[in-house]
Amino acid sequence: MRAITSKEAILKAVLEAKKKNNTVGFVPTMGALHKGHLSLIDYALECCEVVVVSIFVNPTQFNNAADLEKYPRTVDADLELLSSYQSQVLVYVPSVNVIYEGDVVSKSYNFGSLEDVMEGEHRPGHFDGVGTVLNHLFRQVQPDKAFFGEKDYQQLKIVEKLVEKEKLSVQILGCPIYRQPDGLAMSSRNARLTQKQLATAPFIHKILKEARERFSSTSANELRKWVQAQFASQDGLELEYFEIANIKNLSPLSRKRKNQKYRAFIAAFAGEIRLIDNIALN
Repeated sequence: MRAITSKEAILKAVLEAKKKNNTVGFVPTMGALHKGHLSLIDYALECCEVVVVSIFVNPTQFNNAADLEKYPRTVDADLELLSSYQSQVLVYVPSVNVIYEGDVVSKSYNFGSLEDVMEGEHRPGHFDGVGTVLNHLFRQVQPDKAFFGEKDYQQLKIVEKLVEKEKLSVQILGCPIYRQPDGLAMSSRNARLTQKQLATAPFIHKILKEARERFSSTSANELRKWVQAQFASQDGLELEYFEIANIKNLSPLSRKRKNQKYRAFIAAFAGEIRLIDNIALN
């Protein structure tokens, strides 16, 4: 499969597709593709005739330089994996210079309370980097719809806010988390896990499921303490945070309210590898 590397070429291909009355979907990725990414493409193809998949490791969303350096880069394997889609999928692989035009810095956004908790609290500057690169990509690709996995649920809400703030004409759609048979959420970072860590990591989803079962009969603070205790007794995983939040504004739950929907969020380390996951509670 041929990778398109210039913004002029990808826009030309997208506009040609639109001239044929095709709906164009977009799945932005950082490469190291796996079945979770393919599930996003499959969702996109259910409602779009053409789908653009971008592969770009964005330097401005890493607040840890070592994490950026170690992030897997497997473009040749990614292109081979996407080859079965043939002409339905266009692959955009821009360079840093094409995206940032020599000025590799983030725009400073105000995403309100969405960026003050969880990932925003523990990864300062992360969402500015996410917003900046997606703003560039949306303008370069000009898709009708863009698809994001709910594993990064907070990011999904940030992207919705970004589109609103930048007045972009793209519909943002969230897609269910794709999991391995043992429950571990699919992530490019999983490729860095040892066999022992791969055996331990499904504990994250196990705890989320148990938290969901306890949610109706347990207060938020009690549930937080319970999760912390479970991780404290689990070798091989270090809990960074467990939070329960309203799905609309991600404000941490202090007291349950009727007719409100909540999700539970976890970030944990397996060695030096950071894993995140979440689950709907009600």
